[in-house]
Amino acid sequence: MRHYFHPEIESICLPDVLFALSDPTRLGIAVALGDGQERTVGELGGSIAKSTMTHHLKILREAGTLRVRSEGTRCYNSLRLEELQARFPGLLDQLLGYAVTCGYTSADAHPARPSRLAP
Repeated sequence: MRHYFHPEIESICLPDVLFALSDPTRLGIAVALGDGQERTVGELGGSIAKSTMTHHLKILREAGTLRVRSEGTRCYNSLRLEELQARFPGLLDQLLGYAVTCGYTSADAHPARPSRLAP
């Protein structure tokens, strides 16, 4: 069974969490896991290549937002909801709530973004 590095909750810093959630795919993953359930890469990925999903999950895990549990040949991913709520009260509720209103529902659901060049 593979063991994954998960930073201690006290060592998680806000810039790392915000960076991890700044990517549309990773934000979609967080939204999909926001219900507190565990999911495998296949359940989260949709049309995204497994290697790409693995990369995004690694960034989320190393930032401290994700927990991975191995069981046989499967890896189950979940958000560290309670721990992050204790460390940064209200942060995930605000970010994920706003992400849902903007249309982020899964790793491959990216809402149209307005042009930054528009007046």
